[in-house]
Amino acid sequence: MHPGVFSPAPMPARIAAAALVALAALATPTQAQDMANGSDLARRAVHVCAACHGDGGRSRNAAYPALAGQMPMYLSRQLKDFRGQQRSEAGTQAYMWGVSALLDDDTIQALADYYGAQAPLPGHGKASPAVLRAGREIFDKGLPAKGVRACASCHGEHAEGAAGFPRLAGQHADYLYGQLKGFGSRLRPHGVLMKAETAHMSPVQMKAVAAYLQSL
Repeated sequence: MHPGVFSPAPMPARIAAAALVALAALATPTQAQDMANGSDLARRAVHVCAACHGDGGRSRNAAYPALAGQMPMYLSRQLKDFRGQQRSEAGTQAYMWGVSALLDDDTIQALADYYGAQAPLPGHGKASPAVLRAGREIFDKGLPAKGVRACASCHGEHAEGAAGFPRLAGQHADYLYGQLKGFGSRLRPHGVLMKAETAHMSPVQMKAVAAYLQSL
């Protein structure tokens, strides 16, 4: 276990079984050829990923993030963090740790490039105009009185992402809210910048920002 990372609870049987199935699938040949480049392992991995993250990384389930259009540098770093058990996820950490353990650096880069090249999810959601206005205000201007910087200063004017800063536009609001809360826990030990920002945001403000980002 890496220093500073909590010791996980025993892996639930259901999650352990799912991870084993994923690992077996990665080791089994398939006829799918969705990736123009990358190893056979990378091509097979795409189909394992699709079970949760959707075809082309366009997840329709708010429990799992959309990967389509994401910054390759960011995706690569997150996969390596999962592989090194330096990032955790409430409920799915065992699955991500198990799947990523089989991926070498070249395969991770191929996956990151593949998802980065996919058309991202369009904006969606049903938040009220008032909530969207509140979320946009925080995204564009931050919360100066609390020392919270504008989200746009790192994630781009349209939340399109930049290099190591992830794309947030069109991402599921429930997932984003969960991540914003997670920065206040030990789940994301590398999220130093976000820990400082979210420490001064209320749950209502987090939900407003998440709803606005989903709408983009």
